Amino acid sequence: MEPPFPGMDPYLELPRRWPDVQAGFITAIRDQLQPQLVPRYIAQITPYVAFEQIEIAPARRAIVPDVAVYEREEPGVPEVSAAIDTPPLLGTTLMELPTRYARIEIRAIGEETLVTAIELLAPVNKRPGAEGADAYEKKRQELFRSDAHLLEVDLLRNGRRPQVAHPRTLPDAPYFILLSRAERRPEIAIWPCALQQPLPTVPVPLRYPDPDVALSLTQVVQQVYRNARYDLQVDYRADPPPPDLSPDDATWLDARLRERGLRT
Repeated sequence: MEPPFPGMDPYLELPRRWPDVQAGFITAIRDQLQPQLVPRYIAQITPYVAFEQIEIAPARRAIVPDVAVYEREEPGVPEVSAAIDTPPLLGTTLMELPTRYARIEIRAIGEETLVTAIELLAPVNKRPGAEGADAYEKKRQELFRSDAHLLEVDLLRNGRRPQVAHPRTLPDAPYFILLSRAERRPEIAIWPCALQQPLPTVPVPLRYPDPDVALSLTQVVQQVYRNARYDLQVDYRADPPPPDLSPDDATWLDARLRERGLRT
């Protein structure tokens, strides 16, 4: 089944689904760029591990407790029984689990020099705090001090955006693409992305005088959606994951899903 939206699908932002989505996106970006890069450059997938707070089913993970109760037979000790109160509620906790993510690094053949970094932001990159958005911003600044270009793809509505000067001048959009060319810093090219529109085709810069190569993000979303069969996994009768959509986007989304027969 084709994705129901022209661009990004907000249902793919579900935190427990995002690691799978991110892996598919990174692979699709690499595969789309690779034929345009050879033989002078190569696109490499560089993995990293982040600790994410993800809600999981209790039976899916074994936990080693700090305190354990063991049964031991002792003759002559009578059994003691007492009435045990049943808990009135059952819930699940949020656990910080090691989660695998990846980025794309475009390197010059023969030198292994980093030319362009492509970051598809994960929830941990946007989570406030020293180990989240602050750590990601520190990494950004290191790249800004280098000769490498940085392309950031932010397809998550939740969390803190990558920092730009005068953020209040940005339009109210759910998604953003940011490109920092090494030779034009501190200037950043920004593509606000509306839910109702296809995602843009953006340039991926290389070394001068080599021309940019093109990255169609709409094509990436469509390919990943089809390959992963998200149509079998997403319940479009429910609302998308938080944060809430704007009233206009929520109205448009409802009409779109009804038009596609995914809501009644």
